[in-house]
Amino acid sequence: MKKVSVSSLLAQKQKGKKITALTAYDASFAKLFDEAGIDVLLVGDSLGMVLQGEDSTLPVTIEQMAYHTKCATKGVQNAFVMADMPFMSYATPAQAYENAALLMAAGAQMVKLEGGEWLLDTIEGLVQRSVPVCGHLGLTPQAVNVIGGFKVQGREEAKAQKLVDDAIALEKAGVQLLVLECVPTSLGKKVTEQLSIPVIGIGAGAHTDGQILVMHDMFGISANYMPKFSKNYLTDSGDIRNAVKQYKEDVISGVFPSSEHSFE
Repeated sequence: MKKVSVSSLLAQKQKGKKITALTAYDASFAKLFDEAGIDVLLVGDSLGMVLQGEDSTLPVTIEQMAYHTKCATKGVQNAFVMADMPFMSYATPAQAYENAALLMAAGAQMVKLEGGEWLLDTIEGLVQRSVPVCGHLGLTPQAVNVIGGFKVQGREEAKAQKLVDDAIALEKAGVQLLVLECVPTSLGKKVTEQLSIPVIGIGAGAHTDGQILVMHDMFGISANYMPKFSKNYLTDSGDIRNAVKQYKEDVISGVFPSSEHSFE
């Protein structure tokens, strides 16, 4: 296997080959996922919920993200590793530059930021400073208190169009990947078709360029609840490695996500 890069992920989109992604927070699981051929590993601020037992991602700090990023990258040979910028760690461009540097120094190859139009100047500045950026639209967990809960986004026509406009603007600002979370299948398809960069979905239907799941959800061991868009792959396989293998095969073949794991 060759080292996965931004260029190879773009080539996968262009060839119509699905991208597989999972979250990882330590060296052991990162190594397991890497050996299984998962393309992208996200060191997610979801660690606040699945590791720390918090009700949201908001309490996670940049120091914690840097620590887990450094741990996870120790287990990786080929996968592309990106790390979340946690809540209020990129409130201003200067703050974003400083905190992104911490994650890149810890081993991340890309940082992920949640939000649309308001982030354009920050994204342009990061890219100019050689920091690759992944955008995140739809359900943005850091905005849970503004949204009013973990709800499907973009069901109304105006809000759907705003999301499309934001996605296009993010790409123009320099974003090279986009995570699209909890939107109707039709909107996921539209965004994916509008962008030349890869779109990785989580609860965004089967028409995105790839899929990502929180590893604890995929193994059915999340402390809180199982989201509709996830699937417990450990139930049928009975083995962690086989579960990862089946997830990868299902994403590549288009079996996952099915309508059962999507929103209309």
